[in-house]
Amino acid sequence: MNILSLDIATNTGWKTKTSSGVWNLKPNRGESEGMRVVRFKSKVREMITMESIGLVAYERPAGFHKSSIIVAAEMVGVLKDLCIEVGVNLACYSATEIKKFATGKGNANKDAMIAAAIGLGFTPADDNEADAIHLYNLAVKDLK
Repeated sequence: MNILSLDIATNTGWKTKTSSGVWNLKPNRGESEGMRVVRFKSKVREMITMESIGLVAYERPAGFHKSSIIVAAEMVGVLKDLCIEVGVNLACYSATEIKKFATGKGNANKDAMIAAAIGLGFTPADDNEADAIHLYNLAVKDLK
């Protein structure tokens, strides 16, 4: 089963079997905040189609910053709706689960997550891509 993993935020880290990266979904000057979710939905739909995705694994929104949680929750809602529409399964993981899988510590910092991805042979652009890489590997492990 082909997997798309997502570290959902304004800068969304993503990974598939063939590649990984970061989508900058920040609204341009003069655009509404809603453009973030429009771009997100478009990118996810494109990846599902291009890579024949059967499972989307994403990191559960959490944190202390109210605005970040709201943005992530909106995007998760759009993701769930899209996956139901196109018949793709979803898997959700907490940040602690992903960090513990990647580094052995559930409270690993961003630098440790990046270092762990580099240790696997990747060159992540940032912590968002590193998280998506680890989330992808965790989802693959769970499917076995």
